[in-house]
Amino acid sequence: MRLPFISSSRQDEGIKDRQLGIMFKELRVVGAGSRASLQPTVSSPFHPSTFLRKIREIRHPSTRELLSGFEGVVTPGEMLLVLGRPGSGCSTFLKTLANQCGEYHAVEGQVFYDAFTPKEIYGTFRGDVTYCPEDDIHFPTLTVNQTLSFAVRNRTPATRLLGQTREDYVEDTTTMLMKVLGLYGSKNTLVGNAQIQGVSGGERKRLSIAEMLGSVSPLGAWDNSTRGLDSSTALELVRTLRFITDVKRTTTIVSLYQAGEQLYELFDKVCIIAEGKMAYFGSAKLAKGYFVDMGFEPQHRQTTPDFLVAVTDANGRKIRPGYENFVPRTSAELASRFMASDLGRQNRKTMEQRRDQYVGKHEHKQAYLSSVATERATTTSVYMTSIPHQIKTVMKRRLQVIVGNKFELFVQLTSQVFPAIIMGTVFLSIRNDTSAYFSRGSVLFFSLFFSAIVSVAEVPALFLQRPIVLRHQKAALHYPFIQSLAHTIVDIPITLVIQLIFAVILYFLVGLQRSAAQFFIFYLFNFLMLQTMKSLFRAIAASFKTRPSAIAPLWWGFGAVLVNEFHTLDGVCSTLVPQGPGYENVSLANQVCTMVGSQPGDLLVDGNIYVGLTFNFWYGHLWRNFGVICAFHLGFLAVLLVATEFNTLSNFDGAVILFKQGSDVIDGNAKALHEVEVDVEFRSGCQPKAADPSTFDNPDRNTVIPNLFTWQHLQYEVPIEGGMKRLLDDVTGFVAPGKLTALMGESGAGKTTLLNVLAQRIGAGVVSGGRFVNGKPLPIDFQAQMQTHLPNATVREALLFSANLRQPQSVPHTEKEAYVGKCLQMCGLEEYADAIVGSLGVEHRKRTTIAVELAAKPKLLLFLDEPTSGLDSQSAWAIVQFLRELADHGQAILCTIHQPSAELFQVFDTLLLLCKGGQTVYFGDIGENSSAMLNYFESNGAPRCGSDANPAEYMLDIIGTEGTAVPTTDWCDVWKRSSEAAQLQGRIEKMHEHGRTRPSQLSVQDSVFATSWSHQFIALAQRNFQAYWRSPTYIRAKFLLNIAGGLLIGFAFFQANDSLQGTQNKLFSIFLGLVLCVSLTHQLMAVYIDIRIVYEVRERPSRMYHWTALVMSQLVVELPWNITTAAMFLFCWYWTVGYPTDRAGYTFLMLSVAFPSYYTTLGHAIASMAPTAPIASLYLTSLIIFVMIFDGVIQPFIELNWWKWMYNVSPFAYIIEGLLGQAIGGDAISCSYTELVRVNPPKGLKCGKYMGPFMEFSGGYLTNPEATEGCQYCPYKTADQYMYSRFNIKDSDHWRNLGIVFGFVAFNIIAVFWFTYFMRIRTVSVFASLRQKLTRGT
Repeated sequence: MRLPFISSSRQDEGIKDRQLGIMFKELRVVGAGSRASLQPTVSSPFHPSTFLRKIREIRHPSTRELLSGFEGVVTPGEMLLVLGRPGSGCSTFLKTLANQCGEYHAVEGQVFYDAFTPKEIYGTFRGDVTYCPEDDIHFPTLTVNQTLSFAVRNRTPATRLLGQTREDYVEDTTTMLMKVLGLYGSKNTLVGNAQIQGVSGGERKRLSIAEMLGSVSPLGAWDNSTRGLDSSTALELVRTLRFITDVKRTTTIVSLYQAGEQLYELFDKVCIIAEGKMAYFGSAKLAKGYFVDMGFEPQHRQTTPDFLVAVTDANGRKIRPGYENFVPRTSAELASRFMASDLGRQNRKTMEQRRDQYVGKHEHKQAYLSSVATERATTTSVYMTSIPHQIKTVMKRRLQVIVGNKFELFVQLTSQVFPAIIMGTVFLSIRNDTSAYFSRGSVLFFSLFFSAIVSVAEVPALFLQRPIVLRHQKAALHYPFIQSLAHTIVDIPITLVIQLIFAVILYFLVGLQRSAAQFFIFYLFNFLMLQTMKSLFRAIAASFKTRPSAIAPLWWGFGAVLVNEFHTLDGVCSTLVPQGPGYENVSLANQVCTMVGSQPGDLLVDGNIYVGLTFNFWYGHLWRNFGVICAFHLGFLAVLLVATEFNTLSNFDGAVILFKQGSDVIDGNAKALHEVEVDVEFRSGCQPKAADPSTFDNPDRNTVIPNLFTWQHLQYEVPIEGGMKRLLDDVTGFVAPGKLTALMGESGAGKTTLLNVLAQRIGAGVVSGGRFVNGKPLPIDFQAQMQTHLPNATVREALLFSANLRQPQSVPHTEKEAYVGKCLQMCGLEEYADAIVGSLGVEHRKRTTIAVELAAKPKLLLFLDEPTSGLDSQSAWAIVQFLRELADHGQAILCTIHQPSAELFQVFDTLLLLCKGGQTVYFGDIGENSSAMLNYFESNGAPRCGSDANPAEYMLDIIGTEGTAVPTTDWCDVWKRSSEAAQLQGRIEKMHEHGRTRPSQLSVQDSVFATSWSHQFIALAQRNFQAYWRSPTYIRAKFLLNIAGGLLIGFAFFQANDSLQGTQNKLFSIFLGLVLCVSLTHQLMAVYIDIRIVYEVRERPSRMYHWTALVMSQLVVELPWNITTAAMFLFCWYWTVGYPTDRAGYTFLMLSVAFPSYYTTLGHAIASMAPTAPIASLYLTSLIIFVMIFDGVIQPFIELNWWKWMYNVSPFAYIIEGLLGQAIGGDAISCSYTELVRVNPPKGLKCGKYMGPFMEFSGGYLTNPEATEGCQYCPYKTADQYMYSRFNIKDSDHWRNLGIVFGFVAFNIIAVFWFTYFMRIRTVSVFASLRQKLTRGT
């Protein structure tokens, strides 16, 4: 193996490799807060105990001890293995050694990185001490090669081999890492995530490993980095780490669960953690003997790491006869026994030697600094590359992210073009006379207001990338603020192009001033406003840990584009007064235009005067406004960069187990439940009390012939660019009751894909082959299993929900509750019965997953996808032993499993082994001591399996995995030609023949569901009400947005008067109040989709309830909250604006009942057709703009021209007409001084006599009828006249409008069900179905 960063040529050319060891003494880590707490609810802040607890926490912050009494040393060239049960402190120990202590309350004791302190390392050499977390977080739209190249490029040393450019180094290192870790074949494949199809989970894990290897750090901590990898790939990874550690003299610290013997032998030292205490630290070779001498004994065929972990487990250890009274009884005793042992004293001696040699030695610091100087652009920075280089690389990555998600770019462009076309045609070829002055202002306002709406999408985008930015900051790849700066820079040309298209379409369709200068000023301000709005929302998102709402500074931009448009506009008056019968011969000197800013005797109205008098905007303010907006933009950008840099670093959340309100009071300083037994006596060979599995038997099982699930010649292909990719290739097998079947193979072999195909969870691609029960097509009550739950429910509630809906309705509820209690007992979840599922750790969440399926009493088959991944050997053994007991009592189980020990592997009856490409390598019995499986491989030319070897690792080594040597035998071809494959086909055919001759033993129900629709609806409504009650952040956000919005809008139009502008202000106060529904709808769509995901992933495949019950329950639960919060908006807004009290009743019905009913059902309808919340947000933005354009406010009804028919289908039009018409109908208009137009009557006539005939048929009034000049005329006398003539609003239609709005609500409800069925339930379209049939025919 040859990697560019460990080449011997580096030494030959004088490039100094630096080394870094670590020594720690009396290490103690204290966490903030308690491990267990009560789940907050909506009412929690109002409970007196909550207030008292907050005061107590402020005065005496709650802390918990995570680690204590650790001491040891790891020198360059050594590999340390950290072992312990989940929750014992392994991750905390690794993070502390990797100097990532920001999430902890305090780290006490002495820690030295040779001659450096942790503070010096963090401030100057952070990239030299790295931590690879357990979770794999990457940009999903980047390819494997792009992701890895970015990490390598930002850690490329300034001094390289002679003649090697930076790009050569990046290319060589990236290529070699991909080849070593088996990723080269997937280098151009997207990384993907849960929503975007990409590489497999195992390949994603290897990418995380490669990313850290590319950082070339002298000290690396790897936290369970083999999770999800097969044993052969895991072994190859550790061998790679061993090679790099030996050659480059790095310091390597690794925590692993279920480590194999070969893997263990690669380590120099081992640290064993027992519930936060150090039970052992020293030579890996001496660890087993140390504990055996102490009185412990390994189980039969138990690997050394499994034995070492078992020692720390009261229920998993085995004590040698005669030592019962001598072994340590607590974790504290284990730690003290080691400290007093010879190995403990030797450990301290080694520490002191290292301390004397390095700590405080200036020469070692200088040597290290000289090595750093050859690699970095500057020695004063913690980062290896300069800020300009970081900006360049992050900008390149941003472009790659955009290119990788072309659909999002297309939607972004479409979301700008579509509204521009619609708005342009609404204001098509606008007139230059005064009748279009209001419309011109409206279209200019819309162009800027639209920027605010589309910019809201920036908030979720920033939150999605925050974990990645945090990870890269910790790895010293780049400053966090670089991500935001690069994002902004890359966004500029894209926004320029998109905004140019938007501006050209809108500007020239509307027919605004045809001047190049005015067009480009319009374009400039629209572009600048969009950038400013994006910076604002990004800054707000970067400043908070949860998604907030915000308002925007649109006023300055609106003023600028308004004066720009009206500066050269002298509009011809469209309405002169007086005119009509009797005024045919009146001269222009005795007439005046009714538009604000008109002058007596002047047919033209200066646009500058109109804008100045109406809005107090003047042309001289144009570039002042530009400067103000630039200041806003730069200010928001500065806040964004600062917040990204610092708030990203504080984004830590400790793991806290939450219990529902009313549970036993938990002491904030108490230990977690999995640590409760730390201070009690260990018991020898004692297993926890469990329910008798026989209690789960079907009472009629002994009289029923078992059902057999089979599949034949399964193939599955998915479309990719350039054709189809086959993920499963001719897979055949069966699962019988009473049998525990293991599904194994290398990472990316198609194990999870096969489970999904068998469980009918595949929505895309083409599946061929057959799936049968007793030779008949798969029945409707086929049950699958996934680890997805509603996070707000308790463990008991999750089980009760499953039992309540999946067991027959005839079963009494008390019997179901008793059965759930047995499930809790059998799964070891009694202490966690009231714990919130979303707060559980990995092990207990897996137990909950299994318990939920058991609560349903599955009759056919139970699927499990990696039930032991992320667990230690003892927990994995407990899970598999539990599955064994279920199988022994008739349950059929198929599960994928990674890295099983020999004893764990032996628990299974049958093996289905897949290789890359989804092809079968072996299907059949495992046999006693794996004899059947071993005989198959050995009889076909494989070398013999050693007596001490793990058969599960042996078979993966034989067939070869990526990253290992290519096998000389094509085992897939061997299987196809084998007699065992032929016998399997014959056996399945006999099963089918036998099954078809007898009736199905599966229960026949009148419905596909176990319970009635009403029963399902009630259960779902109860669960959803409970989930909302336990989501205080979501509910409080509703209240906050309505109250703040009501106050803000109310005081913006405070006590609006009865003038024309005041009446118009009341109209806009309603319009802006309706705009709040955009944010409210964004919120509820995300919640709706989250709950729907639980249904689609878990509850729909389990046939738990009908989808219509879910949809209806969501509507019923969401609506009361929205009505309540809308009432709060009404109280804050109605009287503040100045509406009369005696008309508030109708306003309440329309604004607090009908309107929330409308936007609630609208949001659910849009979410029903969207796959994800971001896509739903894009749909909503486009639709809500469409609704607002035609509501008669932005463009008055009389100006809609041929679009008037759309006014009749805009719900906002009826809401606004009902609210404003009823609220001010019949009120008198009192024109302000600037709104009164002044006309001079002919000589000898008084104003009243001159204007009287005109006012009789046109309306309006005079303020000085006896005057002989300067007649002050108001064009409107009543609000009804003004509202109807301008906005088509009639008071008499308010009850009709209320009924129409409820009609829209009914339409939305129908749309929710329609879209849910056609977009989410009936997932295969007509064309896809036809294509699938044609494919099968070929």
